[in-house]
Amino acid sequence: MPFRLTRRAWMTGAGAAALAATAYGAASTTTRTRSAVPRGAAAFPDGFRWGTATSAYQVEGAATEDGRGPSIWDTFARQPGRIRDGSTGETSVDHYHRYKEDVALMKWMGAQAYRFSIAWPRVFPEGRGKPNPKGLDFYDRLVDELLAAGIEPYATLYHWDLPQALQDRGGWEARDTAEAFGDYASYIAGKLTDRVKQVFTINEMLSFVEHGHASGIFAPGLKLDRARLNQVRHHAVLAHGLAVQAIRASGRRGTRVGPAENIAAALPAIETVENIRAAELATRELNAPYLTVMLEGRYTDAYLANAGADAPRFTPQDLKTISSEVDFVGLNVYAPSKYVLASEAAPGFTEVPLQASHPHMASPWLTLGPEALYWAPRLAASLWKVKEIFITENGASAADEPAADGTVYDVDRVMYLRNCLMHLQRAAAEGVPVRGYFLWSLLDNFEWADGYATRFGVVHVDYATQKRTPKLSASFYREVIARNAPA
Repeated sequence: MPFRLTRRAWMTGAGAAALAATAYGAASTTTRTRSAVPRGAAAFPDGFRWGTATSAYQVEGAATEDGRGPSIWDTFARQPGRIRDGSTGETSVDHYHRYKEDVALMKWMGAQAYRFSIAWPRVFPEGRGKPNPKGLDFYDRLVDELLAAGIEPYATLYHWDLPQALQDRGGWEARDTAEAFGDYASYIAGKLTDRVKQVFTINEMLSFVEHGHASGIFAPGLKLDRARLNQVRHHAVLAHGLAVQAIRASGRRGTRVGPAENIAAALPAIETVENIRAAELATRELNAPYLTVMLEGRYTDAYLANAGADAPRFTPQDLKTISSEVDFVGLNVYAPSKYVLASEAAPGFTEVPLQASHPHMASPWLTLGPEALYWAPRLAASLWKVKEIFITENGASAADEPAADGTVYDVDRVMYLRNCLMHLQRAAAEGVPVRGYFLWSLLDNFEWADGYATRFGVVHVDYATQKRTPKLSASFYREVIARNAPA
């Protein structure tokens, strides 16, 4: 994310162009003092953490180096027609070799935290059994580099790259995979929590389960029937609970743990008491297989009734494990899941359909609804009494075509981020316990089924040369961090 200029210079087009022309390697070594918040702007609370995020398969590359085993995404991406541009993540943006350059970029932006994921097959090529020391060595080096730069590491244990060896033995349909994940979590906790004090278990169960096992558009590309799908859902939340317990048992003192889930947030179409209650009811049911069971320790009656004979098989002990106490909850928030109005008829809400004219970002699914950054954490806090919330992902796709001067003037992404942060600040000001924000993403990268055709980074990557160039949005985010307020 972007570079060092005065605020006055930023008000001009020349300022942004000059920033892009600056050598970020040199700029990253500078220290920036926090800007005064302009009159009328509201700051986030003291101690609010500003960070950025990536995931292993999307950025690391080095898919066959240093003993890394294949993941389901390596297998899936090689299958014809699976990825929009026919690409894979085998090289991606080479974060594995260029992590020092990328940490320098974060430091230049003023980032206080970095959320990265650990590649399970890099550490356990077979999913379990004998660990691969060279795989863990990479994360040791990355963590040390972050700490030397004054950036706190936040590790995610699973961001969709299941070891192919486990998939060959049943994948997430097998309870054994959840148990293997607990063993993996225990090993990582024992090795890294002397320095990594914040650990997320699983990223976006809703995405990798539904897209990977229902629609088949993500790895492993399955289209399961309802009974098998519900069991995959159960094994995913069970894996989370087993990992929480493993980290409690094996982590160093002071280690904190929680999930990072893309909450399905239903927003009140009009902000009235009745519609807010309707939004709570809808949000609880929309998250029944994931956040609701993790934070309540039970599947909702409506979810089980709807599933009928296809309901997941579970024990009371499973539910106790799944709802193991967490220290925080990460919420990935991009857009509203739906808008609702109150209804006197069951289930107490009715969905308001979006019109064809509703605006969206470059990705058609990313509908504009920045108020989701207010309602998602507020609803999580009110429904489940969550005491600490991180926005673990928020960002936008954009066309991102470099101008003649080489700069990406992604004003649309700046617009999206500014509006989201204004709504998030409202939540913080009203006492919703939002403690930090991780912008998605630091770098353009392998965007899953879209390959390299879609860009989410605030740093532009030339995929042919691997050259990193901060976009206008990077400079915007740098200013946000300096002010501790929307810029």
